[in-house]
Amino acid sequence: MASSTLLPAILQAVMQRQPRALSDSHYPGWHLAPVTGLLNDPNGFIHFAGRYHLFYQWNALGCQHKHKCWGHWSSADLLHWQHEPIALMPDEDYDRSGCYSGSAVDNQGVLTLVYTGNVKYDDGSRTAWQCLAVQNSAGGFDKTGPVIALPEGYTGHVRDPKVWRHGDDWYMVLGAQDPQLQGKVLLLRSADLHSWHNLGEIAGSGLGGLGEAGYMWECPDMFSLGENTYLICCPQGVTREEKRYLNTHPSAYLSGQLDYDNVHYRHGSLRELDAGFEFYAPQTTLTADGRRLLVGWMGVPDGEEMAQPTVAQGWIHQMTCLRELSSRDGRLYQQPIAELQALRGEEQRYHGSADTAPPLEAQRLELLLESQGEVTLNFADTLILEWRRDALRLARRSLETGEWLYRYWEGTASRLQILCDHSSVEIFINDGEGVMSSRYFPAHPARLILSGSADLQARYWSLRHCMVE
Repeated sequence: MASSTLLPAILQAVMQRQPRALSDSHYPGWHLAPVTGLLNDPNGFIHFAGRYHLFYQWNALGCQHKHKCWGHWSSADLLHWQHEPIALMPDEDYDRSGCYSGSAVDNQGVLTLVYTGNVKYDDGSRTAWQCLAVQNSAGGFDKTGPVIALPEGYTGHVRDPKVWRHGDDWYMVLGAQDPQLQGKVLLLRSADLHSWHNLGEIAGSGLGGLGEAGYMWECPDMFSLGENTYLICCPQGVTREEKRYLNTHPSAYLSGQLDYDNVHYRHGSLRELDAGFEFYAPQTTLTADGRRLLVGWMGVPDGEEMAQPTVAQGWIHQMTCLRELSSRDGRLYQQPIAELQALRGEEQRYHGSADTAPPLEAQRLELLLESQGEVTLNFADTLILEWRRDALRLARRSLETGEWLYRYWEGTASRLQILCDHSSVEIFINDGEGVMSSRYFPAHPARLILSGSADLQARYWSLRHCMVE
């Protein structure tokens, strides 16, 4: 679609289709989701000038992966969000095939976006530009153009810049694919965000003690937490294992130390970041009080997404809840941000056998469970969690074939925190040691049934609606 007709078409789509999406029983009550069309990667997550900003990949014109713009929300408290003007549209030669993912920085008081301009050619080839845009007085963004061309020695799959400040310089991690079709992460440095020096590969398939680990490492995010430097990434093509990396494309992380002077990242093994059915492209930021937060896309590219029933209602996908990260013994822990507790209604408690626990209304629910036995949680006969002494198994039928599919978390689990929204479940294990994030599409009103002879303690709350304004 020509750029001159894109904005009017987006406005028409929002006006015509938003009521249908918001009235869908599967539309979330307190998660961030598109008002119409397709949502995917979170972008530009930042605290700037007293507000939090979260940008997102958005196709308002349909549920397909094209016409990628950057939508924009902002919040003063991480709980109540408002719509901001569309930040980026694919209306220049260097981003005509989509404004792909990136990050945001505070550049001397100016909110600045760093993103990938994607260009696809008729012969099937492609290239990529890393581009800048700066906020204007009206709240929108003015593009200043490309600052990094396709680096020599890589295919056209180079994207998703994440930028941060260290000392007197800016640094960037950038996902890339080499000519042997192996995924890499590049580290770049700049004094001014405009002139960048490629310092080389710091992680990826075949590097740092890893074997073959995928053909493309998307959405890198590097940050320090505690005594460790973490690299979050999405290694497309990493080998599936019996109980890990079962999604079409997973999210994972490395833990280690980054030597800025010698441009070397010493790290351990690759760890899966979320063991559920839907989780991808996470991005982090620092809060005003120094917490490291993460938000992810509750979707998976190239999976069964187009079989989701919300497509018939004109919308697809949502974000995860916002999560606070902590570092323990070189591992990342994730927990829902404390701000979400403001959504809680009256607290309820139960102590006894799982078999005699009352059914719970699961449309919008927070549930804390403690048990040493074996418990089964049945979410409206649509999603089933088997909680055993040494493992968790999550089951859901394929949206395409109807066969049962499974996801696993292995280890001793004594405590679960579960957050439900109209079509999503997020399961936090042992205070964030593990997470399983999944969409599901029950008939409403959905109910959660607990069963098993084990003794358990439960605290639970209904959660209030909290819609974007």
